[in-house]
Amino acid sequence: MKRITVFTPTFNRAYCLGQCYESLVRQSNLDFVWMVVDDGSSDGTIDLVQSWIAENKIDIVYLYQENQGMHGAHNTAYKNIKTELNVCVDSDDFMPDDAIEKILNLWDTYGGEKYAGILGLDIDREGKIIGTSFPDGLRECKYYQLKSKYGVIGDKKFVYRTDIIKKYPEYPIFKEERFVPLGYKYMLIDQDYWLLCFNEVFCNVEYMADGSSLNIFKQYKRHPRGFAHERKQRMKFSYTFKERFKNAIHYVSSSIMIKNWRFLFESPKKLMTFFAIPFGLVLYFYIMNTTKKGVMQKD
Repeated sequence: MKRITVFTPTFNRAYCLGQCYESLVRQSNLDFVWMVVDDGSSDGTIDLVQSWIAENKIDIVYLYQENQGMHGAHNTAYKNIKTELNVCVDSDDFMPDDAIEKILNLWDTYGGEKYAGILGLDIDREGKIIGTSFPDGLRECKYYQLKSKYGVIGDKKFVYRTDIIKKYPEYPIFKEERFVPLGYKYMLIDQDYWLLCFNEVFCNVEYMADGSSLNIFKQYKRHPRGFAHERKQRMKFSYTFKERFKNAIHYVSSSIMIKNWRFLFESPKKLMTFFAIPFGLVLYFYIMNTTKKGVMQKD
């Protein structure tokens, strides 16, 4: 059996999926399975992947599902992965030629029962690290402490033990929504395990510099149930009062969007949520007004 699964959720990305495939073919260590989770594509993705399977250059598993969103594709991947380790590489990203070799060598050298997996670096197309690297000498960490305790920002690449990731609840699927923040599961794992962290590049990503304010506000508006669910967990498990209160504000805002007037009773931090209500109202009106302006400008 192969040791690691590289899984790729994809939705109508046949036009760019090839660069991911080619990077995997070039790997210096082929001790992996590539699992493509097709989240309801209608652009010929299945024919493309089947042609690669026929080439027989790497081991490929193709799974199709009705569209559920990124988190639903992660659920499907985790249910089907059989290897010791797993890592997600998005459909528009690719891995450096030695990434698999690095990951397996690092895990063989430093891995153990106390660790849920490894964190590595993402770089953009110009070779710049996304966010910041890990502090010198830092070998183990809790993912959600990186920013508050060490000042580490930016996306990082997760490599998880499959037996660990399967122990925790699936991402919930909400009707008419297609997004739940993936950090929900990572935060739960943080409560029980450590992660190893290395300043080694595991993935080259298509970093969208314009993703910032307007786009994230659109996400808040389109997927309020998914965000409310995640904010409740972050209110419980965030490491600082500032982070918990910030998430209480977002929880209030998302709850108003879905007209959940029982949000105070359902909150894991009722007093904090009560004091967050005025700020949550302001955020709600700001999001609704900003996204409305964004749509008008786009049209």
